[in-house]
Amino acid sequence: MSLSQLCGSLGLIITGRLIFGLFCGLCMSLIPLYIQEVSPTALRGAFTIMSHVSFSLGILVGMVMSLEEVLGNAQFWPLMLSLSVIPAVLQYLTLPFCPESPRYLLINRGQEEEAEAALRKLWGNSWDILTEINKMREEASQTQSKVTLRDFLCLRRYLKPISIIVAITLGAQLSGFNAILNYSTDIFTKAGFSQSQFLTLGTGVINVLFTDISVLLVERVGRRKLLLTGFMVGALCNILLTVSEATMRCIPGMSYLQVLLVFSSISAYELGPGPISWFIAAELFDQSARPFGMAFTCMLNWGGKFLCSLLYPPLLNLMGAYVYLIFTAALCCAFTFTFFQLPETKGRTFDEIASEFRQANRVVLLKELQKDFRTFN
Repeated sequence: MSLSQLCGSLGLIITGRLIFGLFCGLCMSLIPLYIQEVSPTALRGAFTIMSHVSFSLGILVGMVMSLEEVLGNAQFWPLMLSLSVIPAVLQYLTLPFCPESPRYLLINRGQEEEAEAALRKLWGNSWDILTEINKMREEASQTQSKVTLRDFLCLRRYLKPISIIVAITLGAQLSGFNAILNYSTDIFTKAGFSQSQFLTLGTGVINVLFTDISVLLVERVGRRKLLLTGFMVGALCNILLTVSEATMRCIPGMSYLQVLLVFSSISAYELGPGPISWFIAAELFDQSARPFGMAFTCMLNWGGKFLCSLLYPPLLNLMGAYVYLIFTAALCCAFTFTFFQLPETKGRTFDEIASEFRQANRVVLLKELQKDFRTFN
């Protein structure tokens, strides 16, 4: 992309964005999946959200670099786009030192010795490696050896996890976070702030800060409570954003309330729905279906981001301040579904979580068999 100015080619920017988009799509799916599989159960959520901290930090760095006073100007924009080479090279150099997932080696390929060696390399000798290997053996005995895409979409035992993923992911991405973050400068300018780009930097700081807080809370409070809190606070913020924007010209000081509500909405997203929606699928599926679950989550996340960012401007022109009520409805639906359907996964092994869904599936099948038997009689 940085060579486009030198070559005078718009096509290079488009090609670079396509390649970069492919890379981002793969990373946002594979990184949480890998971290989930190599982390101890007690720290699994915290370690996974740490990758989301890096994601949020990257957004903040991008905001700083895109300021006109830094690199976001006609002279230095190619340099700004070329900075992405630095983390890419660092990742390329460090990946050879990352061992293969022990769970993949033992459960998928049956290579127990290699799995144990990978665990020792990752965890050292301070953890009970043999106990973890035994848990993997037990999970392997309960796991279907191979799951196809058709199995993933059609088997009854995956129906509930898929529905939970759809509710949480779309609830998070249609919460208004992406619209507010992407168009925050316009929102602040409309509210009457002349230096709105610096307030936009504030959204990036809040983004990083509350992702860090989520790291500290996820293994103490649990996934359910963080998700429910984030959905509830986000819905309240959207309702108040509707009120503040509708009355901004009538009531003095509402512009300051709007800034506070924008920051609060971002905080609610990053406290739970944002980071958890990217990795919860890895905890809800068994080993064979987990890659499909993460790929499906990634598709929903990026699709939701695209849809929200695309539709926000025309909906804002059509509905005005009341556009935030659409986001409120999405959050309320996600809150309700999460409250009734999502089990707590904190501190539980993958096999324990998968067993809960298998047991629920057996209960449903038993009820259907009993119904069929009564009908036959």
